[in-house]
Amino acid sequence: MRQGLFGTDGVRGIANADLTPELAFRLGRAAAAVLAREGAAGGERPRLLIGKDTRLSSDLLEAALAAGAASAGVDAVLLGVISTPGVAYLVRSSGAAGGAVISASHNPAEYNGVKFFSSSGFKFSDDVEAEMESLVLAADDGLPRPTGGGLGRIRVQPDLLDRYVAYVAGTAAGRLDGWKVVLDCGNGAACRIAPEVFRRLGAQVVVLNDRPDGLNINAGCGSLHPEGLQAAVVREGADVGLAFDGDADRVIAVDEQGRVVDGDQILAIAGLELARRGRLPHRTVVATVMSNLGLEEVLAGAGVRLVRTKVGDRYVLEAMLEGGYALGGEQSGHVILLDHATTGDGVLTAVQVLDMVREAGQPLSALAGRMPRYPQVLVNVPAAGRERLSESAAVRAALARAEQALAGRGRVLVRPSGTEPLVRVMVEGRDPAEVEGLAAELASVIRRELN
Repeated sequence: MRQGLFGTDGVRGIANADLTPELAFRLGRAAAAVLAREGAAGGERPRLLIGKDTRLSSDLLEAALAAGAASAGVDAVLLGVISTPGVAYLVRSSGAAGGAVISASHNPAEYNGVKFFSSSGFKFSDDVEAEMESLVLAADDGLPRPTGGGLGRIRVQPDLLDRYVAYVAGTAAGRLDGWKVVLDCGNGAACRIAPEVFRRLGAQVVVLNDRPDGLNINAGCGSLHPEGLQAAVVREGADVGLAFDGDADRVIAVDEQGRVVDGDQILAIAGLELARRGRLPHRTVVATVMSNLGLEEVLAGAGVRLVRTKVGDRYVLEAMLEGGYALGGEQSGHVILLDHATTGDGVLTAVQVLDMVREAGQPLSALAGRMPRYPQVLVNVPAAGRERLSESAAVRAALARAEQALAGRGRVLVRPSGTEPLVRVMVEGRDPAEVEGLAAELASVIRRELN
């Protein structure tokens, strides 16, 4: 993790153990200190918009976070269940001082997290997060505790969700009349958004996993588990399937033949089409070191450059803003379209990609098939001591052996997860058996050395 509290995507941990209501309360107060500087139009009290996913713990943390903000004199506006990009959009479109999302994204139900957005709709900077961390960890945060009329109010305003749904649907250049679309909502935030968006666009919609019970979010469904969606697309004779993660900032597609179309292929489709339209600044796409070599190859064939970053959407976004680029993302399906959004948005990405498929007059399989895919093995190795990764001589030796074996013919990447007690291993090359063998050997050494 980058700091003691804030990882690559906010504060995250096991709800009520690592991420307690007491911590959420202090985070609310710290956020209020930041938002008080942002101010509000017309001298109004600053507003913090708070959204959440469907986890059982989200209600608990929402109450604590809102109480913390109100105790420091900031109004808390509760949006209810809504996607992360939905909060980002509503913050910048409503004049709010900032926003917070209670979600652990793709993680299992026992996890939860809190991430924050500034008034511009972008996530808080490292400096702001460091300031908040110092306030949260201090014995006394030193922040005001107003009384009487100085207290912030807590208001429920779930109707703002409709404004976001209308915006996303309105980004489509054409309708989807005659299309049959299968949606896997992952029992998460997409349940309230994706079906309505695609129905507004005229599609016939079949919905899977839209009955959250607080514990089934991401459980064998959604963007991490597209197998059920693949079967449903074939069974329904659908044109496309779309799977979202818990907070709907990612999307994985399934073509009409039931084959997965991942984030790299989505970037390839969007990159080639935007370049053709002359709407790809500097003819450049941003992706991470995890993206398949096939993405780099297909883009290069069209004169489009691929810039790689560290893993994490915040690093992709940083590179996009620094270079003036408009398209970036991750293999996981987290795609950022800066012409439309300030963060990854699974539903908006899906709308834009289907718009491109419709305009091309070809099935999704044809557009996705332009990108060759090199064998790539990803292994998540449980590692209680993942912070010792760089210190292990045995791990370094195993990594060196793998890199030497693939010299000039592939890539090896080993990194600790920023959100879970895991070490992630990626091996890519042209020979599937060799790639699998090297990944298994690395995983075995890591498992032995770091547990």
